[in-house]
Amino acid sequence: MNLPHPPHLPHLPCPLCPLCSIALCRRNILRLYITLYPPPSTLYPPPSTLYPPPSTLHPPPMPHSPMISIRDLNHHFGQGRLRKQVLFDIHLDIDPGEIVLMTGPSGSGKTTLLTLISGLRSVQAGSLRVLGQELHGARKQQLVLARRHNGYIFQAHNLHRSLTAGQNVQMGLEVHGEYTRQEMQQQAADMLEAVGLGDHIDYYPEKLSGGQKQRVAIARALVSRPALVLADEPTAALDSKSGRDVVNIMQSLARERGCTILMVTHDNRILDIADRTLHMEDGTLANNTQHTPTQRTPMASVG
Repeated sequence: MNLPHPPHLPHLPCPLCPLCSIALCRRNILRLYITLYPPPSTLYPPPSTLYPPPSTLHPPPMPHSPMISIRDLNHHFGQGRLRKQVLFDIHLDIDPGEIVLMTGPSGSGKTTLLTLISGLRSVQAGSLRVLGQELHGARKQQLVLARRHNGYIFQAHNLHRSLTAGQNVQMGLEVHGEYTRQEMQQQAADMLEAVGLGDHIDYYPEKLSGGQKQRVAIARALVSRPALVLADEPTAALDSKSGRDVVNIMQSLARERGCTILMVTHDNRILDIADRTLHMEDGTLANNTQHTPTQRTPMASVG
């Protein structure tokens, strides 16, 4: 079936598929993003009551209120005899501007907690407030809107190989549906410059190193200036120097832009960038350690 080209997606060529339909290529490229962040358009006509301005649904937290506030959070997978509880009575506050690292063994519940905070999973029991918005009981469309305030950095860079670095970064703006093509191109270029890749804007991922790909992923996550950045082991696949460069960039941009970072990591080499370290064990928050200024590294320059 020949579906129409979504009006909010640009007609860009697909370098790896020069003989196929451009419209279908672009739709396939952004399928995940449309699923997670469906933008308002004529193809997705929502009732106006479901799409109030994000600022009215998710007002910024009050000066002394937490960016993230969690109370009695529990979560399970499966039903009946197959039911397995993975989070137990989590209590946690994270303040605006904090850089918080979450550690713990595999299977301890770190990624589950991160996906609940991001709105990628629905809250089953307890209270979880992000930017003052309660996510327990939130409808699907409310979770979609909540996700627009987040920047998400994956363990794998998740760049699309048929898009240049600049086009990959623009994807972080396309899902919002509120920027012109020229604005997106300029903001993507500025963001790549900020992560030290201004001269790589036209490079495809296959021409970038692992550390450079993760820098592009950071640029994509931060280009829309989210209030909250969530990262799931962003240095796991990188060597020591590349991993340090990546977290230094994240630290520097977070301080500059005043955003909050919550990062899952197994990498003990980067714990010194954190204001606070959380440790998960068997689905519980086993340790919550505040770092003193002398324990943290100074803000690194981006280069």
